[in-house]
Amino acid sequence: MFENLTGRLDEIFHNLRRRGKLSERDVDSAMREIRLALLEADVHYNVARDFIARVKERSVGHEVSKALNPGQQVVKIVHEELIATLGDPAPLDLRGAKPKLIMLVGLQGSGKTTSAGKLARKLRKEGERVLLVAADPYRPAAVKQLETLGKQLSIPVFSESDVSPPILAQHAFEKAKRGSFSVAILDTAGRSQLDESLMVELQAITQKVELAEILLVVDAMIGQEALNVAQGFKDAVPITGLVMSKMDGDARGGGSISVRSVTNVPIKFLGTGETLKDLETYDPDRLASRILGMGDVIGLIEQAEEALDEDVALQQAERMMSGQFTLEDFAQQIAQVRKMGSIGKILNMLPGQMGKMAQNVSPQDAEKQLVVTEAIINSMTVEERQNPRILNASRRKRIANGSGTRVYDVNQLVKQYRDTKRMFKKLGKSGMKDMSRMFG
Repeated sequence: MFENLTGRLDEIFHNLRRRGKLSERDVDSAMREIRLALLEADVHYNVARDFIARVKERSVGHEVSKALNPGQQVVKIVHEELIATLGDPAPLDLRGAKPKLIMLVGLQGSGKTTSAGKLARKLRKEGERVLLVAADPYRPAAVKQLETLGKQLSIPVFSESDVSPPILAQHAFEKAKRGSFSVAILDTAGRSQLDESLMVELQAITQKVELAEILLVVDAMIGQEALNVAQGFKDAVPITGLVMSKMDGDARGGGSISVRSVTNVPIKFLGTGETLKDLETYDPDRLASRILGMGDVIGLIEQAEEALDEDVALQQAERMMSGQFTLEDFAQQIAQVRKMGSIGKILNMLPGQMGKMAQNVSPQDAEKQLVVTEAIINSMTVEERQNPRILNASRRKRIANGSGTRVYDVNQLVKQYRDTKRMFKKLGKSGMKDMSRMFG
């Protein structure tokens, strides 16, 4: 979502770092460029103006003039002020007597139902006993969709027909209490636009039951319109937090930077993909690092910890270092990486020089290459995968035909495999120690 903004800022920072000293004129020029980049990324005008004013004030003062690397110091200031603009993290408040009710609100198509499933999965993983509540009687198949998600997650879904949402919410609370659930998540109805009947219904729910959290799900793809949506809901019901959905989209993303600052409602979660595991607890520091092209190593580690099988990873590392690494192992590694999400998402989380190198790699090309590699390996026999030395010309031709690729592609894969195997064999025991330290 922030790809264009990240690219523009990286170019500006590169020019700043090249200068040994920064004059006020240099700073003014850089601030104009940054302001333009923010506005082009759909950041609200007032947010961009205030942000630039704060950065400029610090950048022309003692803080930068006395720094050993003034350009780097400006980048540090931009990073700190961006974090301030994005606001402090605000975790869910689930303290006190249980069950706690969390109500999700938002417009149609914002991703409320999917977000309800994602949040249910996340809270269960944190030790909560969760009940999903289908409180949208209007949208066709809304109840069915939530029940499908509940079935995938093995989380019960409560619904009632011919009952108004406020009464249903009351019954859901009683059901959660009787069933010893610690959290009930209400998936409420949306509209194609803000209207009075929607707000009256939500207000009626708040009067019937005590809600621990009212989370507004906002589609990050709608840009600055997110500010109007958030303000409209905030005026009607006491919104406690925002869930920014579809953060993996290709919109300009400035609305998600602006919404916290303009509405003063904290962002609590980011929806970063289509699967039920793609929900991140909002961390302004990490988001700022991603926007500025610094990667998100912590997020990458968290994804790896959740997706990868530690025992399998250790076994494969040992096999690589001992020189026993086969194409069978390679296929397993690809499958493990795929569990972490899209290649583009992983590339965007790489820091420093790795991140810059990754920017030159199209996520589509990387994904395509993985598909080709998988197809080639899957077209091999078990014996060929375990012992690639037997891959003579006729076998390679058969594999190419079976995988819909060229013999050249098969040859390239075998060459890459041999080069990788040779490199790790040279690393030997010392390399294993280095890997152990790297992965903790």
